[in-house]
Amino acid sequence: MLTNISLEAMNAMSAGTLMEQLGIIYTEVGPDYICGTMPVDHRTVQPAGLLHGGASAALAETLGSMGSVAIMGRKHAIVGIEINANHIRKVKDGHVHGKATLVMRSRRLHIWEVKIHNDAGALVCLSRLTIMVIEQEENKGE
Repeated sequence: MLTNISLEAMNAMSAGTLMEQLGIIYTEVGPDYICGTMPVDHRTVQPAGLLHGGASAALAETLGSMGSVAIMGRKHAIVGIEINANHIRKVKDGHVHGKATLVMRSRRLHIWEVKIHNDAGALVCLSRLTIMVIEQEENKGE
């Protein structure tokens, strides 16, 4: 269950990070998913004026990583170890909306599927993210 942290706390954690720079905001959390938005503007486009694929990948990794934090709490280090992204449709303006859904959860690995849509609801990017869950040293033996 993704219940160890509130949306307000998630968004507060973005202060001073890449997520703040890209304008990523967490918008919804459910039992096995997390959603967020990102503007398509001067911060997230490539020189041709289209949404940068790296920005889409950053949104996907951000959502899945925070989803794993919401599952595990902050006593574990959450580390993305693999991401892929299929860029399906161009976006020039507005916002993109991502939904990361937990596909697999074990003690040490989480796999997320992330679908990113434009404002009209069309699929823009399909991504898969693998997260490694690492027990932090100070928590061992507790």
